Amino acid sequence: MSALAPATAMTQLSRYELERLAHKRAGAKLGWYVHAALYLVVNVFLFAFSWAFGTTWSIYPILGWGLGLALHGIAVFFLGAGAGVRERLLRRERDRLHRQLDGSEAR
Repeated sequence: MSALAPATAMTQLSRYELERLAHKRAGAKLGWYVHAALYLVVNVFLFAFSWAFGTTWSIYPILGWGLGLALHGIAVFFLGAGAGVRERLLRRERDRLHRQLDGSEAR
């Protein structure tokens, strides 16, 4: 699939589909912002708790959760909420269902 395919696919969407896609992407971005805010609040508390007792164990949840937050961010902001793979699978399934429906009507 070429780099131009998503742009041409976007021009073929109806207003309703564009609105639905915009809501979906905005929701994914909002979800990431909530995730990031919780990450900061919880990990600041964990760090303060760990530091108060003179230990450094809080680095492990910070790193682990930070990796999860980074992967979530990549999925939301760089992969377009799964647009590539998910949209291709959806298109294939939709085409398969159309072929089945067309085949059953021809009989």
